[in-house]
Amino acid sequence: MIDELLEGNRKFREGFFKENKAHYEELTRGQSPKVLWIGCSDSRLQTGHITQAMPGTLFMHRNIGNIAPLHDWNFATVLEYAIRHLKIKDIVICGHSDCGAIKALDKETDDVYIPLWLNNAVEAKNRIDAKITPPKNPDEAKKRSRMIEQENIRLQIEHLARYPVVKKALEEKKIQIHGLYYDLENGELSRVT
Repeated sequence: MIDELLEGNRKFREGFFKENKAHYEELTRGQSPKVLWIGCSDSRLQTGHITQAMPGTLFMHRNIGNIAPLHDWNFATVLEYAIRHLKIKDIVICGHSDCGAIKALDKETDDVYIPLWLNNAVEAKNRIDAKITPPKNPDEAKKRSRMIEQENIRLQIEHLARYPVVKKALEEKKIQIHGLYYDLENGELSRVT
């Protein structure tokens, strides 16, 4: 597989990179992205591809379940750097359909770290389950999953807004926060409100 990745890089250099050489030369002088993109680590989501954003546009943080964890040093560092130093204007939390993290909220496991991490999303599941009856068929189960995936985006926005650096930037109207949802079945990226 590594050989395939290196071959892909060769094709990238000879194609897209070469065609956009001036843009890449500009990027060697520094970055000034306008968006902090918080997305899922899922391999099926290639953020630059689904948005057609050029390199240098998005400052990205990806993790399992597109989580904005409370009290996480790594995440706090990303927020602080993006807001205070890169001066980003927008923060996106992007969830997606068929999310394994959301599915895992319903499963018992002997994993050590994954359940601890997913505690940051369990409230989304609880909120939806309090509103609907348990699913009776696969279509209802799929609908429930989508509802939880989208509620998780809303929950993570709530978490995000609790960080002091974010709270201050919101109060000063320096940033806006957006929830987006990517549908793997049709490629559509839509707003979550």
